[in-house]
Amino acid sequence: MSWKEKWSQEKSENLPKTAISSLEKCDKTFFPNIYILLKLLAVLPVSVATVERSFSSLRRLKTYLRNTTSESRFNGLALLSIHRDIKIRDEEVLDKFASVPRNLDFVL
Repeated sequence: MSWKEKWSQEKSENLPKTAISSLEKCDKTFFPNIYILLKLLAVLPVSVATVERSFSSLRRLKTYLRNTTSESRFNGLALLSIHRDIKIRDEEVLDKFASVPRNLDFVL
């Protein structure tokens, strides 16, 4: 007997309404794969919008940094993303870059 056949013989008022009630009525011996799938379905979150939002920010950071291996650069961008309410003056950024010895000359 298949899972579909089992429930096609039941009346509609006896059908389980949730994944947890389906899991309780599932025989683990006869339907081991269905039992595992119902267990997974029962613990999945309904919505993960906030997690997706933070993962998309992290994905953008990783995409930008994919060709670089500098951990400090990744940490700096992560801090900028986290503390975006702090105002940074352009002059401070230029002074910071100009003070670091580089192969490029900054013209101010």
